Amino acid sequence: MNINWIISLVAVILGIQGCRSIPVDKQLDKALLRADQIGAGKMPAEPEKVQSPFTAWNVQRPTFPMRQDTVWPNDDIQGKLDHLAAQGGGTLVLKGHHHTVRITLKSDINLKLDEGSVLEFKNEINDFLPVVFTRNEGVELYSLGACIYANGADNIAITGSGRIIGPGEGSVRSKTMTHDVIEKIVDSNTPVDQRIYDGKTADFIFPPALIAPINCKKVWIEGVSLERTAFWNIVPTYCEDVVIRGVRIQSIGIPRGDGIDIESSKRVLVEYCTLNTGDDCIAVKAGRGYDGLRVNRPSEDIVVRYCFSEKGHGGFTIGSETAGMAQNVYVHDCVFGKTNVGIRFKTRRPRGGGGSDIRFERIRMQDVESALRWDMLGQAQHVGNQASRDFEVQKNALTPRFSNIQIKDIYIDAAKNCIKIEGIPESVLENVSIDRVFGRGDRYLSIKDAKNIKIKNSVFVCKDTSVLTINVSQLIQDRVRVMTEAP
Repeated sequence: MNINWIISLVAVILGIQGCRSIPVDKQLDKALLRADQIGAGKMPAEPEKVQSPFTAWNVQRPTFPMRQDTVWPNDDIQGKLDHLAAQGGGTLVLKGHHHTVRITLKSDINLKLDEGSVLEFKNEINDFLPVVFTRNEGVELYSLGACIYANGADNIAITGSGRIIGPGEGSVRSKTMTHDVIEKIVDSNTPVDQRIYDGKTADFIFPPALIAPINCKKVWIEGVSLERTAFWNIVPTYCEDVVIRGVRIQSIGIPRGDGIDIESSKRVLVEYCTLNTGDDCIAVKAGRGYDGLRVNRPSEDIVVRYCFSEKGHGGFTIGSETAGMAQNVYVHDCVFGKTNVGIRFKTRRPRGGGGSDIRFERIRMQDVESALRWDMLGQAQHVGNQASRDFEVQKNALTPRFSNIQIKDIYIDAAKNCIKIEGIPESVLENVSIDRVFGRGDRYLSIKDAKNIKIKNSVFVCKDTSVLTINVSQLIQDRVRVMTEAP
């Protein structure tokens, strides 16, 4: 036997034993990145290769024709964009403060916001007409689309260090549909080209996102700051090869003010972003209800790294609109600050979908309501009686499901609930591995409707150390210490 191999093996064993002598909380606290080491302020000039358990790819910065034009305040932004596109593309540089209607990007265009520039959008419905094809909360329709919109474009970018500001007070906000859930408003049996919401066919509209390319390939968004959105901030939908990096988002106090929502898109990298949002910071979605099933496009090959979710409803969320499924999702080396939930999995019985093959590694959570949260039922105000696990529902086309989830190397500084799982009786949560977690909180573990849940090599310091289980099978706790006081 090779002596060098034996020496190496002994060294590895001794290293493991040495690590085990150090409490897991100190190991993780030392090893995991902190908020001041990630986020927009720490973005390197070029991204590293994407290395995921599910896929890998080299990130290629887009190139554009050498052609360049400059747009000054009171210039026609769209006119200059169209002219540049007609010549074969190039870079349009924005300088100064612009107050504009909707902008539509075309192929081979880089919209660059110069340092100190401001791109502010007007606030009336007429500023976003005619209606465009879009997807709003997972349902296809024709409405206002986005402040910066693109459909079917290839090789587009929004770069620079300027600010993008959404509409202020006006009809865009006052006429937004808020009186019901969208699936009760937009009939899934109505042909998509007849689902028109322009403020005239009905007394409401579906609001514009801030940046929402749809059916696009090679999308690059870098360096800009986003504020005051009327709806979700950045929403790539039906897109491929998307990079979002070094973006700052501020939407605190804005209902449905999600930061970055990845909708039925493939090969997406989100890195070095800093998010303060009125809803989820980063979310993966894939369509809603029967309309999402009709489209049947997953979100897949998603990588999120080195992001700081400072404030929001969820640090990272999958759902709740995932009819086409979320799969091959890898989130690592992120920090979640004062978010209501750290890692959240959401489905709803009437919305379908879910996800599989999902991995989280090296995540630090600072002060959250729930750290690891599965919420597959929802609230009665949205789904009625189906929000109760006691309300019997037979399996159907919209029955959601989550499975094959790995969570490893997590430091939870403070939480009310360390692990809270609410599956659904007819489709239990399956195959979850939770490894090397230190959690400090009020309650340790609550599980309903789940199967094959493994928690190992972890320490929890909680006021309530009890384990609540309802309809749970194959719950394994291996080398888990749960205590009321720190050792």
